Amino acid sequence: MLEGKRFAVLVEDQYEDQELWYPVRRLTEAGAAVAIVGPEAGKTYQSKHGYPATSDKAAEDVAVDDLDGIVIPGGYAPDRMRRHKAMVNLVGNAFQAGKTVAAICHAGWLLCSAGVLKGKQATSVSAIKDDMINAGAIWVDREVVEDGNLITSRTPDDLPAFLRTIIAASSRGDDAKCPAAGMR
Repeated sequence: MLEGKRFAVLVEDQYEDQELWYPVRRLTEAGAAVAIVGPEAGKTYQSKHGYPATSDKAAEDVAVDDLDGIVIPGGYAPDRMRRHKAMVNLVGNAFQAGKTVAAICHAGWLLCSAGVLKGKQATSVSAIKDDMINAGAIWVDREVVEDGNLITSRTPDDLPAFLRTIIAASSRGDDAKCPAAGMR
């Protein structure tokens, strides 16, 4: 289904276990090549519960042209990710290039910093609703929201719908993912 597609799943300390590992597993099962990308290559980051994830690449070493999509897990990691210019730039540049950018739970913090929410329908955990709105999002409370190449979800309970949407969007033709495509 996703053979030949390449995804980056972002990581930093304090990531939400399920929101990192479920996408890695599901995307891999669907045939995509998945790299875990953090601020540093080869560094081991700890989840909120102490589970380790070692980055394959540093964000500054990832070319947007080499990706079909980015998945940003939540937890408190996105607040740490947005302190790294390379992480913010990777997300913003991928979004501008029409790549799938998917964020769940607190990952909306990184979307705010990347400046990709203005005029976009999006969701997140309710705790950061104000942040999302202040960054220009049209915030809605749904398990998954797809607006152009932006896909957002609220919490780990939404992971099955979140991944179904990412896989379906990534299986469509490239012109269906362009930012001007509007909400589906």
